[in-house]
Amino acid sequence: MSFVIDRYPCEESPRLGAMTLRPTPDSVPRARRWFRRFIAPYDPRCSVDDCVLALSELVTNAVLHGRADAEWVLRVEWFRDGTSLRVEVHNPGLPEGVCLRRPDADDLHGRGLLLVDSVAASWDCGPSRFGGTVVSFVMADAWPP
Repeated sequence: MSFVIDRYPCEESPRLGAMTLRPTPDSVPRARRWFRRFIAPYDPRCSVDDCVLALSELVTNAVLHGRADAEWVLRVEWFRDGTSLRVEVHNPGLPEGVCLRRPDADDLHGRGLLLVDSVAASWDCGPSRFGGTVVSFVMADAWPP
C-alpha cells in the first residue's frame, strides 16, 4: 500500500481531508493528484495550482529529509480555518532542520520553502502531533466569510 485517503466532509470538523503516503518520490505526484481531486468539491477561491505547488514542495522536502529508525510514512492533512485553507505535511524529521533558504542562482536545490513563502499567505513548522515535524502553509481568503 502506498497511500491511504481519508475524507471528512462533516461540517463540524475543520479537517477536509488527509492522506498517508510512503516516503518515495512517486508520492509527490500522488499527493498533487489526490489533493486536486478531494479539494475540488469544496470549490476554494484560492489558486488550487498555488496550493498544489506548495504541497509538492513540502511533500518533496518530507520525502528527502524525513528520517526514522523504523519504516515510516508521511501524512498530509488539509483544514478549513474560517476563510483560510491550511495544509499540513507531517514527517518524522526534526523541526530545527526546517528553514527558509536564499539559494544562489547556480544552486540546484533549496528553493522549496522560498516557493511556499511566495504563494502562501504564511507558513510554519514545529513539532508534529504524530511525532517528528509538521510544516504547514495557509492560503488566505479560500472561502467567503
